[in-house]
Amino acid sequence: MWRLYTYFRSSAAYRVRIALNLKGLAYEPVFVHLRRGEQEGETYRAVNPQGLVPALETEDGVIAQSLAIIEYLEETHPTPPLLPADPFARAQVRRMAQIVACDIHPLNNLAVLQTLKRDFGADEQAIGRWYAQWIHRGFAALEALVARYGSRERCFGEAVTLADVCLVPQMANARRFAVDLDPFPRLVAIDAALRELPAFAAAAPEAQPDAE
Repeated sequence: MWRLYTYFRSSAAYRVRIALNLKGLAYEPVFVHLRRGEQEGETYRAVNPQGLVPALETEDGVIAQSLAIIEYLEETHPTPPLLPADPFARAQVRRMAQIVACDIHPLNNLAVLQTLKRDFGADEQAIGRWYAQWIHRGFAALEALVARYGSRERCFGEAVTLADVCLVPQMANARRFAVDLDPFPRLVAIDAALRELPAFAAAAPEAQPDAE
């Protein structure tokens, strides 16, 4: 059985949990407590030298980086597909996913927030403003793209795609940091619809055995 190195609150690990569930793939969770710094220890660094979660241990070896893992799942277990068949549509879905995974998330991950506090003296209010700024920039673009390509319950077309898999964890983070989501009614509606699906519900942070 595959092993997924995960942490309940990691949005990147959350993406992979959703994808595994959607594709009906069983895995054994291995919990890496980020707040306690377990990702920095020699044991986990031997699994993933970058010291980040998630990492997926397969019969082929270990894969890290959430989008790389999900692309591997897509190529090895293509049903149900998370990327459309049409090349232009695939590019648009990847575009939406990367707004979250490449533009929003890296600026708001735990290491960045800790650095803002430790090295630059940012208090909780300043950190909250920092967090909200990048959420709003990214979500504004996503809201416009969803208006163009999405539906009432999905980011692109009528089927669940990689864009949806990336949206829901980022929405959870936004709510956790009390970010104002009123400017993004389409994203809010899509997120609510997706969280009703069993694959998304089972992957939610509060549903994980290591949830606190």
